[in-house]
Amino acid sequence: MANPIEFYFDFSSPYAYLAATRIDDLASHYGRTVKWRPMLLGAAMKETGQRPLLEIPIKGEYTKHDVARFARLLNLKFRMPAVFPFAAVSPSRAFYWLDVRDPSLAKRFAKAVFRQAFTDGRDVTSLDFVCDLAQGMGVDREALKAGITSPEGKERLRAEVEAAVNRGVFGSPFIYVDGEPFWGADRLAQVEEWLVTGGW
Repeated sequence: MANPIEFYFDFSSPYAYLAATRIDDLASHYGRTVKWRPMLLGAAMKETGQRPLLEIPIKGEYTKHDVARFARLLNLKFRMPAVFPFAAVSPSRAFYWLDVRDPSLAKRFAKAVFRQAFTDGRDVTSLDFVCDLAQGMGVDREALKAGITSPEGKERLRAEVEAAVNRGVFGSPFIYVDGEPFWGADRLAQVEEWLVTGGW
């Protein structure tokens, strides 16, 4: 079987939300699966000296316009969260806790987090919100809460973020196809061409 596509993302990235709505279908069309890998952009920004897009003069206003336009192109409802950027620690820890137990459920949870954040504009950062969302998907709320707050849960996310940055992940979304890196939701066309041709 062909290697899975690796999809690195920060839940606070609107461009990752846009890519998340398409990447599984794209991969499936070419007989691939997708390994979803949440990370925290703050760690990468410390290495690169970047700032959140909306905090950058001129570029921030363009970004808000561009994301909304991109969503319209994809026929997606879009709403920027009231608090942005946000620290997605709790949903990221929850994802990895779920992924160990049921990768399919973890992916559905991730998509639900993205919808809540960028379709409904909700704050998805609190522990209670994350546990409530997962509970609505049939997850044991208390077990998840314990997992998110456990030393093991904290260490798992820390290790994943460190590994992502060490690998060269500096933005969201960041996609690897057979080891080849692509940065940005707008690079999905190139990802598809790579899958078609085997690379160039």
